[in-house]
Formats: sequence, C-alpha cells, structure tokens
Amino acid sequence: MLSVSAHSDSFTRDNLPPAEQWPEFLLQGFDYPERLNVGVELTDAMVAKGFGDRTALIGNGRRRTYKELTDWTNRLAHVLSEDLGVKPGNRVLIRSANNPAMVACWLAATKVGAVVVNTMPMLRAGELGQIIDKAEISHALCDTRLMDELVLCAKDSAFLKSVVGFDGTSNHDAELDRLALEKSVSYTAVATGRDDVALLGFTSGTTGSPKATMHFHRDLLIIADGYAREVLDVQPEDIFIGSPPLAFTFGFGGLAIFPLRFGAAATLLENASPPKLIEIIQKYRATVCFTAPTAYRVMLQAMEAGADLSSLRAAVSAGETLPAPVYDDWIAKTGKPMLDGIGATEMLHIFITNRFSDHRPSCTGKPVRGYQGRVLAADGAEAPRGEVGRLAVRGPTGCRYLADDRQLSYVQDGWNVTGDSFMMDADGYLHFAARNDDMIISSGYKMQAQRSRRRCWLMTRWRNAP
Repeated sequence: MLSVSAHSDSFTRDNLPPAEQWPEFLLQGFDYPERLNVGVELTDAMVAKGFGDRTALIGNGRRRTYKELTDWTNRLAHVLSEDLGVKPGNRVLIRSANNPAMVACWLAATKVGAVVVNTMPMLRAGELGQIIDKAEISHALCDTRLMDELVLCAKDSAFLKSVVGFDGTSNHDAELDRLALEKSVSYTAVATGRDDVALLGFTSGTTGSPKATMHFHRDLLIIADGYAREVLDVQPEDIFIGSPPLAFTFGFGGLAIFPLRFGAAATLLENASPPKLIEIIQKYRATVCFTAPTAYRVMLQAMEAGADLSSLRAAVSAGETLPAPVYDDWIAKTGKPMLDGIGATEMLHIFITNRFSDHRPSCTGKPVRGYQGRVLAADGAEAPRGEVGRLAVRGPTGCRYLADDRQLSYVQDGWNVTGDSFMMDADGYLHFAARNDDMIISSGYKMQAQRSRRRCWLMTRWRNAP
C-alpha cells in the first residue's frame, strides 16, 4: 500500500501502472521513514551530521561545501515555491550540462516536492516537446547558455508555462540566481512520502517513442544504500568523477546521489572527454570514476606516457562491452580491478556487477545486495546453467512506466525483463551475450548479429538524441 501523498498535483500517482502490473519489490533491509524528502537527506541532513565544511561539488572553477549547497538550494526552493508557483507534484524540467548549478536546481525542486525531469543539452525543441507532453511539464529551469531550443519549444506547448534561466557558471548572473540571492537560507521542505514520485527518467528503448520511468524518493536512496555502499564502499574522503550526463540515471546516481549520500565530493565536467578526465583526476586526486571502456583505454595510454592516475581506487565501466584486454591491462597497471556492471533506466542504476574482491574478465558478476537475477528460456522457465536466455531481475527498485502499455512487456510474473541476453555459469556468475533485439533466429538456432555488443542504458536506451 502506498502512503498518503504530499503531492497536491496528483498527476504522477494517477498515472502509475496498475498495482498488478508492478514488479515484485524486495525491500527488506531498505527501511525509510514514511515521510522522506531526498533533497533534505542529501543537504540539510548532511550538514546536521557534521559535513557542512566538507566539499560537496566541484565544477566550473569553484568548490561548494555542503553548507553552501544547503543554503543555496534553500534559497532556490523559496524562488520555486514563492515566485514561480511550483506546487508539490508539478513536473519541473531541468536542461543543463553537468555542473553544480544543475545539481542545485534538482535538489531545490525536490525540496519543494516537485517531480524532476533531467534532460540532455543536445535535445532539440521537437524532442523536448515529446517529453513535456508526455509528462505534462509546467515549469522548466534552463542554463541560460541552452535557452534557445527550450524557448522555441515553449511557444507551441500546451503545458509548459514557465521557463526560467539559471547561470551554469559560477557568476549567479541569471534570473533564477538573482531572485535566489534575496531569499532566506532556511526553508521548510515539503514532507513528501517515501513513495511519492521524485524523478522521471526518460528512455525510448528500442521502440522509438519515449517512455518515462517513475522513481520514488526511497528509490534514489536505495541505489546509494545498495550499490554505492555495498560495492563501492563510498567514504567521505572520496572524490567522484565521470563522463555520463546527469540526465541519464547512470550519471545521476554515480555523480550526484552517491557522493552526496556519504559526504563525499563530486567533480562535474561539462566537457568530459578522456583528456579532460585525465587532467581533472590528476588535479583533484579523484578516487572513483564512472566512464566507458573507450575512455579507460585512453587512460591506460596516458599512464604509459607518465600520467599519475594512482588516486583512482574504483573504476566503474559501462556504456559498452568491457573487453578482457582492457580489464587485464587495468589490473596489471593499477593492481585494482575494473568494475563492470549492468543497469537500466527502468531499474534506476546498476543491479549486477563485479566486486573488488570477486571479479572475473568478460563477466558482469552477480546481483547487487537486495537484487535477484535469473536467465529465462524461450518458454519463460529458468534456463539451465550455461545456456543463453533473457535476463530477468527483481529487487528494491523496478520498472514503473508513466501511463504506458509497454509496462506489460517489461514486467512479467513480477520480474523485470531487461531486454538483455545473458548466460549464468555453474558458479552463478552472469555473462552478457547480446541485446535481445540483436539476436537472429535461424532454423531454430539463436545467432548473435555481428553488430551486437553489450549496450548499457547509459548510451543506447535514449533514442531521441541526434
């Protein structure tokens, strides 16, 4: 049973799939109070725990402490609720590259009880329009450097009524920032429910039209208290860095939620090319990196040329298949394993992964704490060990599409069927084979198409990007 919602705008709860279409949620060990606001948990609560003077965010030439981030997000929350009229449950779109200002806008919108939709800077007006129409978005916060396409979209939108610019640099020279400077640093956040929707993650999968995945406040903490705590063992001394956009749930978890949950710091790059990653890792002595194998290849070459990346203790790989030679070379060079894993926008983040103490080449690993995985044969029964079939998972997070019939295909018998083909070996380790849509059936045999490779949700489940 869902708790009483704090949303006066009931759109998201009204458009949750019917309960009988939900996956089975395994929530044991993930206990949160009935009233839970993630924006508060990652800012005000961290200050109360003694992290106020520690660095939270680094980017665009400045550092922001947890106290500064708390004060600024509270000022922004006042603007959203008092000046812009954002009500609990309203959808707020954020358009920006990775920078501290974007994170602050997300936290502020969450504090006022809004449902946030983070979007890619590369999206055009027509693509933004599809998202706005699907989620009936009324308010948008946009880096002033990216306003043109969103303003063009708003002209013809039946839903988008307010577009306000913020300064993605450190100058505070935009409408939202100027309004915030006049506000109090104290704000009483909306007492949202742990199962109020906090985030809509858009993905078009393989079907062309975008789907919105619905994630509760509790879900955003679960991925930190599960994967980030169990697998990465995040510590306050950690400094995170990576290439995935915050608009993707992979980047959103890895570069915002994970560090802030544990009092660590995140370095946010608008240009996260491999050379820039290498430069910033050395400059700030980053310890945890999220990027694709292509970037790690460049890092290996840079280390051969003298780059000092010894500060990295965790290299998380996603976005494409992790080749065994890259995995082997990384261990040989650093003495530390590269952590390959798989996740999905529908599941919010990584649910199967290797560990520091339990890892193998060309292997995705075992389920994260709280998750279960199985491989399904063509008839829906569990496939024998060593045979390739469809990957099905269940755990504390899972698929809930916003008003979408495709819920029926993604969730089957309480399991999330991800669209990936896997093999489970005799020891229970899962090995990627292909995307299901990359399998060709010929004379009763499954053959992997030549173009097939593992394609994580980071890169390929967003079909609207040019």
